[in-house]
Amino acid sequence: MADTKLKTYRAKRDFAQTAEPSGEAPIAAGPRRRFVIQKHAATRLHYDLRLELDGVFKSWAVTKGPSLDPHDKRLAVEVEDHPLDYGDFEGVIPKGQYGGGTVQLWDRGFWAPEGDKTPEQALADGDLKFTLDGQRLYGSWVLVRMKADRTGGKRTNWLLIKHRDGYARDGDADALLAEDRSVASGRAMAAIAAGKGKGPKPFMLAGEQAADPKAVWDSNKGLAAEARAAPKATRKKSGAALAQMPDFLPPQLCQPVERPPSGDGWVHEIKFDGYRMQLRVAGGKATLKTRKGLDWTDKFAAIAAEAADFPDAIIDGEIVALDSSGSPDFVALQAALSEQNTDDLIFYAFDLMFEGGRDLRLEPLAARKQALARLIAGARLGAGALIRFVEHFETGGDAILQSACRLNLEGIVSKKRDAPYQPGRSDSWTRAKCRAGHEVVIGGWTTTEGKFRSLLAGVHHGENFTYIGRIGTGFGEAKVKTLLPKLKQFAAETSPFTGPSAPRKTASIHWLKPELVAEIEFAGFTGAGMVRQAAFKGLREDKPAEEVEAETPAPPEQAAVPDPAEIQASARSSSDKPMATANGKPIVMGVAISNPAKELWPADGAEAPVSKLDLARYYEAAGPWLIEHVRGRPCSLIRAPDGITGQQFFQRHAMAGASNLLDLVTVSGDRAPYLQIDRVEGLAAVAQIAGLELHPWNCAPGRPETPGRLIFDLDPGPDVAFEQVAAAALEMRDRLDALGLVSFCKTTGGKGLHVVTPLAVAKGSKLTWPEAKGFAQEVCRRMAADNSNAYLLNMSKKLRAGRIFLDYLRNDRMSTAVAPLSPRARPGATVSMPLNWSEATNSLDPKAFTIRTSVGLLDKSKAWADYDSGARPLEAAIKRLGRAKAAA
Repeated sequence: MADTKLKTYRAKRDFAQTAEPSGEAPIAAGPRRRFVIQKHAATRLHYDLRLELDGVFKSWAVTKGPSLDPHDKRLAVEVEDHPLDYGDFEGVIPKGQYGGGTVQLWDRGFWAPEGDKTPEQALADGDLKFTLDGQRLYGSWVLVRMKADRTGGKRTNWLLIKHRDGYARDGDADALLAEDRSVASGRAMAAIAAGKGKGPKPFMLAGEQAADPKAVWDSNKGLAAEARAAPKATRKKSGAALAQMPDFLPPQLCQPVERPPSGDGWVHEIKFDGYRMQLRVAGGKATLKTRKGLDWTDKFAAIAAEAADFPDAIIDGEIVALDSSGSPDFVALQAALSEQNTDDLIFYAFDLMFEGGRDLRLEPLAARKQALARLIAGARLGAGALIRFVEHFETGGDAILQSACRLNLEGIVSKKRDAPYQPGRSDSWTRAKCRAGHEVVIGGWTTTEGKFRSLLAGVHHGENFTYIGRIGTGFGEAKVKTLLPKLKQFAAETSPFTGPSAPRKTASIHWLKPELVAEIEFAGFTGAGMVRQAAFKGLREDKPAEEVEAETPAPPEQAAVPDPAEIQASARSSSDKPMATANGKPIVMGVAISNPAKELWPADGAEAPVSKLDLARYYEAAGPWLIEHVRGRPCSLIRAPDGITGQQFFQRHAMAGASNLLDLVTVSGDRAPYLQIDRVEGLAAVAQIAGLELHPWNCAPGRPETPGRLIFDLDPGPDVAFEQVAAAALEMRDRLDALGLVSFCKTTGGKGLHVVTPLAVAKGSKLTWPEAKGFAQEVCRRMAADNSNAYLLNMSKKLRAGRIFLDYLRNDRMSTAVAPLSPRARPGATVSMPLNWSEATNSLDPKAFTIRTSVGLLDKSKAWADYDSGARPLEAAIKRLGRAKAAA
């Protein structure tokens, strides 16, 4: 077959005159496809790109040489197929012979096709995407065939284009081409032409001797011959060795999947929520580089110092921060980097690509991991080591994923035991996730009154950059201060988003070049593909934006993760379901719950007591809904360490030893920092300190000086039927609707109801708390004046007989109201339950909504689903109220 393909090649050459190989000696294909780029000073200087395929080198003459700038489209003229032993050719083709001139081995290594098509299909379609793993060129490229009549010539013309990834360089088109040095012999073109210097060093196998110093490399030695001709077992035993260990290797990446692969031949590792890092040790010096090749050794000096005693090696791994329970904590990792306090971070090593000069990438994964385990064990690091070996499991992937999800880990990575290490994304490594964590690319940001409000997020779908929604929470004051300068560095004039879902430009939107990668957590996708309840966790400077694509976590029914109703059911009593523990303490969302059996609510009729562990599990199940109404706002707690029958106290400020899952925020007029809960996991920390009730401010998230919602508390007297309370809520809704406001209803956890209206902060708005409170007071005053027998504004309980107190006082700056889905420190373990307006009837029983029942009910409800879209500016309503007063 190869002989047929080489017919044109041989017809063009007189092998009695030229030292080029004839390709007559058969060469078997190797385990990885080889590529070479030969600098060729013929009639015109050009660069010959050759990709091994089907027993030959498919070849293109790249007229100006490859460019690292994705904007450059370099003409690549397809030429005849070349034999595989041509990949070791370096020397001089005599004048008068076809292609006469000097040939230099400018780059060589391995290549792999990208996408679902075979390389043969991709070539036939004129669109070959591929990854290079060379000594000069790395990363993703594409060859695109031009129309046959473009130049009127006989040959087929293509375009060679660098894909935008971590190895691309804007405006750096030809800097790399200035390197006039052979990767094989180290010689310049002039030295090769003159026959000076030693011949090319081979791409050697272990134990191979140096090459004969000729101007033409002998293809019977080196990678082209021995890596192919040697029996497979011999190759695996020896491993390949390079003359020089490379400074950096493109990493292998995982293919996202919904479920882990099943069957034999796979191993499964825990997926770490950290920074992918490549550790290189050479001559007692350790360096750490990100997946983009950025040198971060100084950031992780303690890990580098520990690795300095290792033998020469290149190790793949992940740097992680661990929480108190030993689980990876990405936010803690971000904090450690921000504070330059990285001495406690851990490097988890999971692959070994080089060891002592041997290239192990062709070895099967199992052999590489065995060598890695020996290397780390031989270092005798002892307890408390910062560099640790990643163990793996060989049981079914679904079972491992289930265990990872129960431990509140991010997911698992599954790898083929016998696969080589392949740069780029392939199906030999996959990842399945438990929770809806996601990496997104930031395409813009928004402001309100000139202050930061949210990020605009997108992901790549092929050639498109698709908008997937706003990230509006998770931004403390300190985060915004460090984030804004980075955003402004990437300012752009036009929107980077493509497609109909992209937001339209307004004065409050600031576009960005899509270069910054952020990690978020969110509650899932809407039907339109937008993220729900997205919260910012931090920037990822270790990942190229081009690699960020849409992905989803494993579906709960496939990953065997309990859904909220199942978790809620388990909260009714002590469960025999296995769960994570640390020193005998159960772990909920990464938090060790001490004294888990402590009764916080006593038994209620036929219902069992509610324990501290039950409270933590409730917060875990209700957290995705609850967190959106407390995030970004100072939050007070009602704590009851001895349960509701013991002493209770109201806590506004942070206390010594507060969990790092709870944020702190300083507000004007108070030196002591307030508690703030910005992460779902923070709710577990609240349960650990017996925080039974959550009372957030009613400000806009991240803006304590700005009203973000109004709450009308309908507090009935002791002899008022609930039917009257429901009627009052509906009347309040109608009054607010007439003023242009959208309102929502929830129980209070007692006998009353709350009517809540979210506020939108208009551009240039200077709405103050006194204005908001004054509006709420006037609405309540008019409602009471119209029916003084049913309502009153005086909070005195002795005046409430038969009437409902319309409490507007919760609309002051530092006033609070119980959060939706917050438990109440009252008998029955009731919660403040969001309702659909159709539920606000006389048949409603507020006591039916408890820690034991509410999550299962909410899971079937659409209550408050459109809360965010219901926000309206209060200024317009104030004007309407004023006009109505004047008309009266």
